Amino acid sequence: MNIISIRTAKIEDLITLKHFEQKLILYERPFASNLKKDPIKYYNLKKLIKQKNAEVVVAIYNNEIVGSGSVIIEKSIDYKNPEFYAYLGFMFVVPKYRGKKINSSIIKSLMKWSKDRGILEFQLDVYAENKNAIKAYQKLNFKSDLLKMRLNTSENI
Repeated sequence: MNIISIRTAKIEDLITLKHFEQKLILYERPFASNLKKDPIKYYNLKKLIKQKNAEVVVAIYNNEIVGSGSVIIEKSIDYKNPEFYAYLGFMFVVPKYRGKKINSSIIKSLMKWSKDRGILEFQLDVYAENKNAIKAYQKLNFKSDLLKMRLNTSENI
């Protein structure tokens, strides 16, 4: 039986993590018409790995890195509670390994890391049209909060 293990990412994982980032961008392009042309990047992964208020993890399956995720402890805007929350991001699982609850294991690991630091509120962003991601997060009891809308009158007029 193959076991999924989650561990903290290392600087030595950067090549794989940068590859995952590009695959994530490619996957999300159909949901985001306002993304700039390649090459782009979402994260400063080296900095994120080293940050004290952040955790980057990788999922290992069959001795191979097959997924990633991150969490950053952020301060809430002045009029919202709690004062701090955990922002989840960089969720990626290699396509052939999807459906094995790897993303769920990654999120649970990041939630534990955050809870160990006294953070109990979790937030993430997901494109409204990304139904697969929304369904996966709902299985973990995430609820929709605020829907951000946009209009660029130069698109599709």
